[in-house]
Amino acid sequence: MPDEDSKIDHYVLEYRRTNFEGPPRAKEDQPWMVVEGIKGTEYTLSGLKFDMKYMNFRVRACNKAVAGEFSEPVTLETRAFMFRLDASTCHQNLRVEDLSVEWDA
Repeated sequence: MPDEDSKIDHYVLEYRRTNFEGPPRAKEDQPWMVVEGIKGTEYTLSGLKFDMKYMNFRVRACNKAVAGEFSEPVTLETRAFMFRLDASTCHQNLRVEDLSVEWDA
């Protein structure tokens, strides 16, 4: 983490989807998506979907003149919670059939 009197102006975050755990591999590489101009040392990435289990992330610090090297990539898991509605235990106005759910007023 940078010191308070650091010359760091902003950070650049890059991320990409992958289907495997661990460091990035040459095969199945997806392009890096770029988030520039991050001013703090924390960032919330929104809009992620659960269509791929793992994602690679890397970051680099920049000042007004030059950008540093990227950090070693880390792999994070985007977990999805699976649930199922049960027709026998749901509200009486809720009709559950296979993959559809309807509210019967």
